[in-house]
Amino acid sequence: MMQRRLLFYGLIGILLFALLAELACGKQAIREEQAPRPQIRPSAQPTTPANLITLFMSGDVMIGRGIDQILPHPGDPLLHEPYMKSARGYVELAEQVHGPIPQPVSFSYIWGDALEEWERVAPDVKIINLETSITTSDEPWPGKGIHYRVNPANIPSLTAAQIDFCSLANNHVLDWGYAGLAETLETLKQAGIRYAGAGRNLQAAEAPAVIEVAGKGRVIIFSYGVVTSGIPISWAASADRPGVNLLTDLSDEAVRRIQEKVAAVEQSGDIVVISIHWGSNWGYTIPREQMAFAHRLIDEAGVDIIHGHSSHHVKGIEVYKDRLIIYGAGDFINDYEGIPGYEDFRGDLTLMYFASVDPATGRLVRLQMTPMQIQHFRLNRASRADALWLRDVLNREGKPLGTSVEIDQNNVLTLRWELSTWH
Repeated sequence: MMQRRLLFYGLIGILLFALLAELACGKQAIREEQAPRPQIRPSAQPTTPANLITLFMSGDVMIGRGIDQILPHPGDPLLHEPYMKSARGYVELAEQVHGPIPQPVSFSYIWGDALEEWERVAPDVKIINLETSITTSDEPWPGKGIHYRVNPANIPSLTAAQIDFCSLANNHVLDWGYAGLAETLETLKQAGIRYAGAGRNLQAAEAPAVIEVAGKGRVIIFSYGVVTSGIPISWAASADRPGVNLLTDLSDEAVRRIQEKVAAVEQSGDIVVISIHWGSNWGYTIPREQMAFAHRLIDEAGVDIIHGHSSHHVKGIEVYKDRLIIYGAGDFINDYEGIPGYEDFRGDLTLMYFASVDPATGRLVRLQMTPMQIQHFRLNRASRADALWLRDVLNREGKPLGTSVEIDQNNVLTLRWELSTWH
């Protein structure tokens, strides 16, 4: 009798356990069904490393003035600066510090070791901020202290690097007036280099570049300049005046404007890049309004990458909702060797940014950066000590942003970021 009772109670216990387990699973299923999910773009094919689109991005590329003078077709060296009257003076300053520069150099000379790195990584699209007017104009913008220009005959220096896109919404594109801007636009067009951020009127300046990546998708690049970078308000393009795609502030209206422009062109599977020239030349602080604006462009305008520039040195990097935000890419090439001041920021050290993005979702999959040093007006691989210095700076500045970097034996830096907790 006792055995039968034990068997009976055992069966009852098993049934109760099974019932409770079923109820628990049901509640979990309800919770999972009710929980909001991140919006994922539809994809026609599963994402693999071969599907990723890799973008090369850099900060300011200034190939005028002293650099123009060492290229095969140097333009008129006359300057209208308070302390330097000839572009040759910048060549002499660099040579005093680092020794003679062979002249003339080849069109590819200035890119130095970056050429080998581009060949190794093989990015799908190369994006730069071109901070030089391409012109022979002799009419500098009145009242402006610095004027950059490169002879149009030296445009092969850009094609030698196979640059795909130039951001033009910056504080030097109109250094040589409207004639200089018109010649810049025409020279880039003839060279087959896409651009955005400046044009013959506001409609043209606002228009994005649309770059097809065979078998992978499209990259849509908008270019904006902000007055905080030193762009004169008078440079703003209008319906009947050439100029820059200028933002006078980072307001709700600016977000709405960009949201409308993105919505008008974006298709499923596109990667949307905002290349933006903002902020001061020096200093690591990221203004709160910049951070809030970048977040809103991702949240509300569907932007996938913020490519920020203007700072002469690298700044902290953020990954927000799996989208890359470069607040300050640092200069990539310039003629500043031998110019004293701000040495602590190491403006001679720069980064090649290689961002691999999933076009199905717009999410950043990998960011690797190759350190370079500007010397003899060319890009040279940074030493181990300099690469470690850059690593430490990015770790220090990235910590409040939830990012860090690791360095490998070849000095390549890889970004690490906190996993997104948003839903």
